[in-house]
Amino acid sequence: MSEQPVRVRAAAGHDGRSRDLTRPEPPEPLLVPVVDTHCHLDIGDGDDGAAWLSVEDALAAAGAVGVTRIVQVGCDLPSARWSVRTAAAHDTIVATVALHPNEAPRILTDEGRDALQAAYDEIADLVAREEVRGIGETGLDFFRTGPEGRAVQEESFRRHIRWAHETGKALTIHDREAHEDVLRVLEDEGAPPTVVFHCFSGDADMARYCTDRGWYLSFAGVVTFKSAQGLRDALAVTPLERVLVETDAPFLTPVPYRGRPNASYLVPLTVRTMAEVAGVGEDVMSRHLWDNAERVFGPL
Repeated sequence: MSEQPVRVRAAAGHDGRSRDLTRPEPPEPLLVPVVDTHCHLDIGDGDDGAAWLSVEDALAAAGAVGVTRIVQVGCDLPSARWSVRTAAAHDTIVATVALHPNEAPRILTDEGRDALQAAYDEIADLVAREEVRGIGETGLDFFRTGPEGRAVQEESFRRHIRWAHETGKALTIHDREAHEDVLRVLEDEGAPPTVVFHCFSGDADMARYCTDRGWYLSFAGVVTFKSAQGLRDALAVTPLERVLVETDAPFLTPVPYRGRPNASYLVPLTVRTMAEVAGVGEDVMSRHLWDNAERVFGPL
C-alpha cells in the first residue's frame, strides 16, 4: 500500500478564505476517458488540510466517471518527492516536478542561496526519474510574489526550461499576471519541444500566439465560470489538437460547485463546457483530450 499524502500545503481558496468542504456529487460519467493533466493530490481541502480523499479513493472516484489517468504535480521539495513515490506506486498516475514560481523566492529569502541551490539540485535529480513525465509547474507569478522576487523567479524558470531541453520532457508553465514576461523568457531561452500552459489564463490573441508555436493550452474549471467569457473566447480559437483539461485540484472547482473542494472526478463538468464552446460533441472533445495528453506526457 502506498504512503498516505503528506499534506505540505492546505487549500483554503486562492483568496485565502475558508470554503464549504462538502464534497460535490459526481457528474454523469464520460463515455470516452480523459486525463486530468494537472492535479495536486497532496494538498488538503481545508484550512488545516484535514478533509482530503486518500489517493485510492481519489483514483476510484475519478475512474468511475471516466477520468482514468492523473498527472500529479509536485511544486516544492516535499511534494515533488511525494509525487514521485506516488506515481511509482500507482500505474494510473504520472508525475511532474518543479519549484513553483513562488517557491524559489521563498527559499532564497527564508533559507539562503545555498539552500536554493540544493533545491535545484534535488529537483534536477527527480526530473531524471522515469516516473516523472514533465517539468513543472514552473514559470512566473507576479500576483503572489512582488518585484523583489522576480529576478529569482526568472532564474528558476530558466533552469526549468533548460532541464526540459536536456530531458525532452514536457514543460508545464504557471503564468499568473505575467504573460509578457513568460513569453519573453520562453523566446529568449528557446521553447523546448513540448510546452503546456497550465490553467491557461490568456485571451484569444495569446491563444493564437501559443498554438501557432505548437504549444498546448490546458483549461481548468475556470472556463465554466460566468465571468470567464474571455477564456471561452480563447478556447474557441484553440485547435482541438492543442487542448488539455485539468482540475488544479483541490482548487478551481467548476460550476455549479465553485468554491467547494475540487477533485479529478469533477473533470467531466469542464469537458462538457469545453465541448460546447468548441462546437463539438463531448466524445469528440474527450478523444482529443486523451490523444493530446499522451502526446505531451507519453503513454499513460
